[in-house]
Amino acid sequence: MTDNKKMLSTSRDQSLKAYLMNKIKQNGGWVNSHMHADRAFTITVDSFDVYQKQTLIEKWDTLDKVKASMSEDDYYRHFSMAVERMIEQGVTAMGSFVDIDPIAEERAIRGALRARETYKDDIIIKLVNQTLKGVIDKEARYWFDKGSDLVDIIGGLPRRDERDHGKGMGLKHLDVLMQTGKSLGKMVHVHVDQFNSSDEIETEQLTDKTLEHGMHGRVVAIHSISITAHSLEYRQKLYQKMKEAKMMVIACPFAWIDSPRREEQGPTRNSLTPVDELASAGIPVAIGTDNISDYMLPFSTGNMWEELKLLVTGCRYTDLDNVVNVATKNGRMVLGLEK
Repeated sequence: MTDNKKMLSTSRDQSLKAYLMNKIKQNGGWVNSHMHADRAFTITVDSFDVYQKQTLIEKWDTLDKVKASMSEDDYYRHFSMAVERMIEQGVTAMGSFVDIDPIAEERAIRGALRARETYKDDIIIKLVNQTLKGVIDKEARYWFDKGSDLVDIIGGLPRRDERDHGKGMGLKHLDVLMQTGKSLGKMVHVHVDQFNSSDEIETEQLTDKTLEHGMHGRVVAIHSISITAHSLEYRQKLYQKMKEAKMMVIACPFAWIDSPRREEQGPTRNSLTPVDELASAGIPVAIGTDNISDYMLPFSTGNMWEELKLLVTGCRYTDLDNVVNVATKNGRMVLGLEK
């Protein structure tokens, strides 16, 4: 019996999870490359119907009620809860989008800056401005410009302006991001291809704008799920272009695993960023938790291991050395902490 216990204990210590966790620690610890810490832990049982009944695009507007009700102290508390969740897992650096717009105004970013100061000895925090109201509307642009001066990285959501102002305005949104990032000497992180649809080509548009504005190696695509809705020929051409632009990508596996069923035809796929193909093409992929226990992802607890496990399993990605890079080095790269 004693020998059996010893054997089981030894096997457990040599498991793939134990191996990866040790390697991640040896390589500087976890990096959560993308999250929305200012909204963390804001959903309740009473507000769960928002998740049940509304699409992502509808939630963009519903969030106004939550944001309007939150004070700077509220934002500080929620941001701090998310930070502590990261620290307890051994996360050494994180990047968080923060709402800076006509609704949140400066309350969220002030709360985030306070939290960063509180935890400065425990974790590196890079802040990114969330453009949930776009950058085309006059008032939204005012808050985008104001926020761009306060954060470390310029954030974007071109689909918002495409929705509100018509076809082609997503490209203008990208122009504003690139011009701002270039003038301020800051990286640019952009939500693209979130809906797992062949109708989306936002990763390609972002790559084209990166090349056009000479922002090589300074631009990061977040999600890029819809890449796999396209043909292999399209994907291979896109990867070549992304490599030329020195693009990087952040995968947030749980963010889209709940995508609804659809009847459209296309390549067999899931709703995960194709880390296997991107890595093989020489494009660095990092990992993030995205939203934590809020209207977007009510069941997410911000567990880094669960995110990594889902990405690796869902993509059948078995290059363990690069899996460690996804969790560590690549995260530092997309946050501008390492080249």
